[in-house]
Amino acid sequence: MTEVPQQKQVTIAINAATVEDLKLALKAGWKDFSAAPQYGIFFGVFFALGGALLVWLAFILDVVWVTYPLTIGFALIGPFIATGLYEVSRRLQSAQPLSWPTVLFVMVDQHRRELGWMAFVTLFVFWVWMYQARTIFVVFFGSKGFATLDGFVAAVFSTETGWWFLLVGHAVGAVISLVLYTLTVISCPLLLDRDVDFVTAMITSVRAVLASPFVMIIWGVFVIVTVLLSMLPAFLGLLFVLPVLGHATWHLYGRVITVQH
Repeated sequence: MTEVPQQKQVTIAINAATVEDLKLALKAGWKDFSAAPQYGIFFGVFFALGGALLVWLAFILDVVWVTYPLTIGFALIGPFIATGLYEVSRRLQSAQPLSWPTVLFVMVDQHRRELGWMAFVTLFVFWVWMYQARTIFVVFFGSKGFATLDGFVAAVFSTETGWWFLLVGHAVGAVISLVLYTLTVISCPLLLDRDVDFVTAMITSVRAVLASPFVMIIWGVFVIVTVLLSMLPAFLGLLFVLPVLGHATWHLYGRVITVQH
């Protein structure tokens, strides 16, 4: 009979986050990126190409209206995509050797750990995000679609229907974004760092956000806005923005969470 390894019991304490913690986390994130830029740029290229490919497919499939929610939704799954960056920061922080095999192996190995379940949760919420975007679009504009992006933009910003579409879409999207952010901002680095189950990790992430809602929401908004702005120049800004934010998220996790065996 094969024995199933038991997870160690740990006590997780939540520390209240401050704006100063955000500043220090960003500073540490930049320091990590500067210390190992090749890893950051590698993951930045991967993320940028993925985003560009999704937008290109939207144009090819004549669903240009989906580019906006798709871009925002792609930014929302950043905490999970940044797993490799967390590992780089973890090794730099603990003075462990860095190499491509060690970093990439950790990412590949995650499918056999609880982070694999976290990926399922993240992708499910992403699907819900895209489904609601499609549903709201059909409610306001029907199923006819738009042949060009210019036509879609004109319909949205020059008609009353378009303004209501924006209002409802952003309201529903904000709720889904908040849910996904609350579930993942701490859980993804925690699952990489400690042997805990994904449910415990999500609960811990929720506790961390509730412990410092104002500061954590500031961080979430800052990340989303920064990522979106970095996408404007053909996604090229992601080559540098994503790595710094990924490393910074790891250090914010370290400031917010204290784990004791």
